[in-house]
This record gives sequence, C-alpha cells and structure tokens, in this order.
Amino acid sequence: MTSDRSPTSRFPHLRHDFAASLVVFLVALPLCVGVAVASGVPAELGLVTGIVGGIVTGLMRGSSLQVSGPAAGMTVLVFEAVKEFGLPVLGVIVLAAGLLQVAMGALGLGRWFRAISVSVVEGMLAGIGLVLIAGQLFPALAAKAPDSGLGKIAGLPRAFLDALGDGKALASLAVCAGTVAVLVLWKLVPARVRALPGPLAAVGLATLAAYLLSLPVATVEVKGLLGSVQPPPVSAFGELAGVGVLGTIVAFTLIASAESLFSAAAVDRLHSGPRTRYDRELIAQGTGNTVCGLLGALPMTAVIVRSAANVQAGARTKASRVLHGVWLLLFAALLPGVLAYIPIPALAGILIHSGAKLVPVRALAALWRENRGEALILAVTAVSIVAVSMFEGVLIGLALAVVKTAWEASHIRLEVVDKGAGPVEARLSGNATFLRLPRILDSLESLPEDRPVRIDLSGLHHLDHACRTALENWAERHSAAGTEPVQVTIPAARGHEPAKARTA
Repeated sequence: MTSDRSPTSRFPHLRHDFAASLVVFLVALPLCVGVAVASGVPAELGLVTGIVGGIVTGLMRGSSLQVSGPAAGMTVLVFEAVKEFGLPVLGVIVLAAGLLQVAMGALGLGRWFRAISVSVVEGMLAGIGLVLIAGQLFPALAAKAPDSGLGKIAGLPRAFLDALGDGKALASLAVCAGTVAVLVLWKLVPARVRALPGPLAAVGLATLAAYLLSLPVATVEVKGLLGSVQPPPVSAFGELAGVGVLGTIVAFTLIASAESLFSAAAVDRLHSGPRTRYDRELIAQGTGNTVCGLLGALPMTAVIVRSAANVQAGARTKASRVLHGVWLLLFAALLPGVLAYIPIPALAGILIHSGAKLVPVRALAALWRENRGEALILAVTAVSIVAVSMFEGVLIGLALAVVKTAWEASHIRLEVVDKGAGPVEARLSGNATFLRLPRILDSLESLPEDRPVRIDLSGLHHLDHACRTALENWAERHSAAGTEPVQVTIPAARGHEPAKARTA
C-alpha cells in the first residue's frame, strides 16, 4: 500500500526552512572563519563548531529557532586560553565546560541565568567589543597585536603611525576599511541585492578586489578539515589540576551559558512560535560544547546575529538550523581551498563591525538618564574586562550588582516627631540592615537626652541582628541618662499576634 502524502504535506514548513537555512549559512560562513582566525586557531575549527552547532545542538530541544556556533563574544577568552595553555588544552576546557552545562541544565539551573544583572551582561559584551575592536585593528594594519587589552589600546597610535610609510599595511587597512564600509552601507542597496547577507558580500568583494588587484595582504591559512581536527590528547587532561584551567572552565561555562540564554530570550521576542525551555536549551548547548571539546574545536554559544537572520528569513522549525549545519559541512568538505583566498583584514573588518555592535553607546546614555547605578555597573564591568581580564571583569561587575542590590534593599526611612512637650517619637520604616546603621544611630543620638523617647519599629519589613543589637544598646544608654525608659514598638510577626510595645 502506497501513501499519497506528498513531501509538502509531511513537511509543511520545508520550503521556508530550506530558504532560511541558506541565508543563515551565508551569514555564518564568514563569521565562523573570522572568529576562528581572531581566536588564534585554524580557520577550519570555526567551521567545525558551526557544523556541530547546527547538526548536534540544532537537533535537540530547547529554543527552536536559535542558531548556535562560534561567537565573537567568546573570542577574547578563547585567544587568552590558547595563548596561556595551548591548543590541545582548549579541547579539554571546552569539553569540561560542556559537561558542566549539561549538569546545570539537568539540575534545573538554566532559568536562574535570567537572574543575572542585565547591566553586567551588557557590560561584559561591551568590554569584549572594545577588546575585539582594538585587537582586530592590528591585523587590519598588518601588525602583531599586544597580549593585554590595555596594551592593544595603548599600542594603536604607534601602529597607525608605522602604517603610514608601509605599502603593505596601507593595502591591508584599505581592505579592512572597505569591508566595514560595505557592512555599514549594505542596508542602502536595493532589496534584491540585499538578499545576499552583508557579511558574505563584504568578504566576497574584498576577496575579489585583493585577487584582481594583486594586493599584498595576508590570507587565511588552510590546513584542511581533517588536518585541523585534533582531539585533545590524554596528557592534556592532566591540566585540569591547575587552578588557571579550572577558572577558565568556569568562565567559559558562565559566559557561554549567559550569552546563549540571553540570546534565547531575545529570539523569543522576535517570533510567536514555541517559547524557549531554558533548562533543555542549556543541555543542548552543553552537548554541543562537549562534542566540540572532543573534536578540539572552538566553544559554541547561541548567536543572536545568526538567530535573528534565521527568524527574519522565515524559518518555522529547527530544520533550518540543522540544514545550515549541513551546508557548512559540505562547504568544509568540498571547497576548503576557497578559504585560502580570503584576506585576513577582511575578516578583521567583519569582527570590528561585530565588536562595535556589542558596545551599547546609545543604550548606555539612556541608562545613565534613567538609572545611574546600573549604568555605572555596565561601564565598570566593561572597563575592568579591558584593564584586567574577562573573568575578573565579570566577577567585578557581579560584585557591584550585588552591592547595589543590597544597598537598595536596605532602604530605610526615619521620621522624628517632636511636639515640643512629652515624648519624642522616632518611626522607622523599610529595611533596617547594617548598611544603614550609621545613619540610624546618628539620627537617634541627636535626640534630646532629657526627653523620653518612643521608637516605633512596626513599619519595618526587615530588622537584622546588627541593627537590633545597636538599637537595644542605644536604648539602654539613653534610659541610663535619668529619663524615662525608651519604649519600643516592635514589628508584628506575620501570622502571629500584633505588635506590642515594650520598655527598654
């Protein structure tokens, strides 16, 4: 018995998903290569991560339209890890981070990443963007970039001066500038031409110009897909005993997970389909990173640029992201030699443009007008990442967010009512914590010592041990001065008897 069901009826969204997969593939191709080169690893490893992100993570449940692969946001951290520990250990770090993500998703911790301060995440991305821009300007000038973030920024004036008398450097800078110009102006071209993704058009035009004009610019080194895939050797796992490697694993895990889940939240706002299941998405990301680690490839995250392109191209199901991984695999297997024609300054231009979009200049200005505390957290996090390192910068931002929250949570109001005769009334409302204790004591100690005092604490939502002890000690001192004992009205316990007044 034969079925009369056509492929169209069995897969009603196949046409939309197929077209979207081609768009995402064309967007992902130059970004995969550019992130790999900027990370200091073979270009093919970026394609491997893109393939795994499409086929392995794409097949799993979580966020149906989100696309994963190597991300510009991880470039700085990966470059530092490769420089410090070597390429073989990178696979171990990515593998361990992936397993940690799977465990966190299985324990139901995925939704908790939404509790991370948005200012810290935006500050993290801004810091990455600044380091990325500064770092990629050096290959754009055919120069070697310094190791530290501050060194990159400080070395830029000298690099530009050195390039003025160097024909090779000027040619490289021209290719980079032309690439950025195409990316910026691509939205102005006719809609039919704009069907070709901007990053691919920019790299394609740069490659064509470099080839036709025989420009003396560096191009991507090609080793071949199989030659680049190097599973981590057994000896590399011994590095897990080092504190530096463990810290890098934690940084990879937290940053990749936060970026992926924040991206998922953003993608959910772009479509009306099924919502993201955060724990399952974390497991999917972890599984993909585990496979990438076993292959010695780059870490993956969900990437908002590719994900948005997927939604805007009309994708309906996860088939589009799986197919984009298949196209990357076919390209890496059949046309690897094409990579050798791509100018490195063109890839630098792609990443400079991506880095600039990570720096929220307009959002920071608006945030400064609305909430200066959050704006300060964003700015300090970004500057700390540039000045120190990625991991320490994020920790500084998180610490500031916690301190700000604690300070705001300790908001307290002290109202003193003095009618000129009789007892002086002091009413406290809000949250009395040790953070506001100096202010409370200063106000109480300014009360007249020869007058009876009544303290009303019934308006407090919280009274910590430090404040309670300090208030009791002050009441004893005031009562010892020969006046009537201080009367204190304590907060009512929830669900119990109402507040009662007691004498100190």
